[in-house]
Amino acid sequence: KWQNDQKWTIAKHHYDNNQFYNKKVGKHFPDKWEDLPVMGKSDYQDDIEKLLAKGYSKKNTYISNTSGSSGHPFYFAKNKEAHAMDWALIKNRYSWHGLSLSSKQARFYGIPLGKWIYKKEKVKDKIMNRVRFSVFDLSDEMLERYLSVFRKKRFVFIYGYTNSLILFARFLLKRDVVLKDVCPTLKNCVTTSEVLTSEDRKILNEAFGVKIINEYGASEVGLLAFESLKNDWLVSEEILFLEIKNNKFDSDLAEGNIVVTDLDNRAMPFIRYNVGDIGVVSNNYAIDKKYRRLEKLLGRENDTIILPSGKISPGFTFYYVSRSILESSGVLKEFIIRQVSLDTFIFDIVSDRELLTDEVKNIEEKMAAYLEPGLKLQINRVPMIERPQSGKIKHFYSELS
Repeated sequence: KWQNDQKWTIAKHHYDNNQFYNKKVGKHFPDKWEDLPVMGKSDYQDDIEKLLAKGYSKKNTYISNTSGSSGHPFYFAKNKEAHAMDWALIKNRYSWHGLSLSSKQARFYGIPLGKWIYKKEKVKDKIMNRVRFSVFDLSDEMLERYLSVFRKKRFVFIYGYTNSLILFARFLLKRDVVLKDVCPTLKNCVTTSEVLTSEDRKILNEAFGVKIINEYGASEVGLLAFESLKNDWLVSEEILFLEIKNNKFDSDLAEGNIVVTDLDNRAMPFIRYNVGDIGVVSNNYAIDKKYRRLEKLLGRENDTIILPSGKISPGFTFYYVSRSILESSGVLKEFIIRQVSLDTFIFDIVSDRELLTDEVKNIEEKMAAYLEPGLKLQINRVPMIERPQSGKIKHFYSELS
């Protein structure tokens, strides 16, 4: 009931006080929640001053921007109470695992390279007791340096982009090093941004020797879900109202686009906002019937594989396609797959050597098994994977128009 009251209150606030949102809704404020428009990222790609509610400006709000990994970067604003609520939620979730906001953190993350903003991030890192390991250079030489820092500092947890942490984990496994042995104070690893598969979890657990905690967030709306001690991925019901659109129901599960309403942001209207991800949510509540469970995150809606037959598959299917090569040969350090036409995929790889004919054939066979026969594969060995400005990468990129 509280959540229902909050969602209507914030929607009515923006309808009455925000010209941008008023135009989106139309002349009449609806009685049914489903009649409010679903907002997309492209709706917010405008001068931020035009998106703010009455009484709010750049001077009295928190301003930031999205990473642009979805292809639709934009600036957003939060009133300061809403921003504080985001951090209060993170503090609460960390406490589930015995962590605090000031726990010593090893942070595998991107950093803006502009002079002023770089300095600002470094100051924030100092205040927050974080040591930042840049993900823009993850060569063996650099990872060796990173490892030496773990030998000297008393880190409590490691936090970062899933793919960057996987790369560090593979480096450790190759050297028969368990990070917990090197840094005994280490308690947890928190993964964020990119999809964490069960295989990823095993690799991280083996290499780091600590419990893996999965986080799901979006900078513009905060923490959407966080993993509990019982390994339930719980929706942040206190700050967000989460819906699943284009539903496919399977008993109590709903699968489709994740749409959220920020219950606290009075500066800018994130109401029925399509985050751009596809997920599966269980309506079976966990912990005193308070939280729904996010069962799976299937990836971004623009990261789906479209095949000549018309079949559609999630982009992370390629993780399974390439897993045997990653695990058996040990030569493949990092990779991305680009779909350049309906039947052609380019596999950009960073590896110690060229892949053998048998290894390439193995990938082709797995593509036929997981996707469909008749697909073309090009192997493109590169010295490094170019990361976008945010530092995040995905396994799969669709280049279809």
